[in-house]
Amino acid sequence: MTRMFAIAAAVIVVAVLGATYAMTISRAPEDRFAQCRASSVAGGSAQIGGSFELISETGETVTDAQVIDQPTLIYFGYTFCPDVCPMDAARNAEAVDLLEDKGRIVKPVFISIDPQRDTPEVLAEWTGYLHPRMLGLTGSEEQVRAASRAYRTYFKAHDPKQGEGDFYLVDHTTMSYLTLPEHGFVEFFRRDETPEQVAERVQCYLDAAK
Repeated sequence: MTRMFAIAAAVIVVAVLGATYAMTISRAPEDRFAQCRASSVAGGSAQIGGSFELISETGETVTDAQVIDQPTLIYFGYTFCPDVCPMDAARNAEAVDLLEDKGRIVKPVFISIDPQRDTPEVLAEWTGYLHPRMLGLTGSEEQVRAASRAYRTYFKAHDPKQGEGDFYLVDHTTMSYLTLPEHGFVEFFRRDETPEQVAERVQCYLDAAK
């Protein structure tokens, strides 16, 4: 009898645990963007993105809410970058144009991690060359670092060599970040992805966000 009671108790425990697990799964929020994701973030996408305050290329102080007022593709770089930044920003600009051809408007944003050299005037000229709707942002060292921390990016300026003055390089993260006004950060793109690949995945997110 004791053995029978033990078996019955075990069956009940398993049944309760199974029901609890099923309820937990049913209550878990559905990922509406699951079919679009090609990358993963430790701890979830909520770990990336957040508030910031920067200076726009027109000299105005802007917040993240003002910047991300529509689907936005964000890149952290600097205008004195000899190769990587121009190529990445141009890739993003081309992806934005491909999306616009399909009636989807995405804002390209370039956040400078070199505020010492990237004044609003410098940024305005640089972004204007790359795309008419690209928004350049800079700020104080503290403001730029706060934005960088929000998006979990890294940057470190090299010390100028003797006699070279303002000629120095800056190591930095080369991801591009897709952020939606009502959902926050949703995806990042590596620099080896083509404009067509970026546009296709961005469109998937825009369709799923409706």
